[in-house]
Amino acid sequence: MNVLINNTLTHDAFVIEVDGEVDVYTAPRLKEALTEGLDLRRRTLVVDLTRVDFLDSTALGVLVGAQRTAREDGGEVHLVVGSPYIAKMFKITGFDTLFVIHASVDEALGAA
Repeated sequence: MNVLINNTLTHDAFVIEVDGEVDVYTAPRLKEALTEGLDLRRRTLVVDLTRVDFLDSTALGVLVGAQRTAREDGGEVHLVVGSPYIAKMFKITGFDTLFVIHASVDEALGAA
């Protein structure tokens, strides 16, 4: 499956919009986008997952790695989740305590 990733700079945040399925095949594209944001030394990375309908453990690992790197540099990865399925994945894995999860990009930017 394909995944579409768009990056934008907003305020002092790097926003990554993800559309499609993020799995072992497409997770490297997400990792590239996250690395780009981390390399820009933005304090906040916002990952919009509202148009993601599938996320596997590889994708979760990419997000956790980005969060670890961001925190080492004094930053934070915020997630925007719309799907109850995706939200449940974060809750079941306990990653809902690792990330700040928002309902919209505007909410995430406001919190940043």
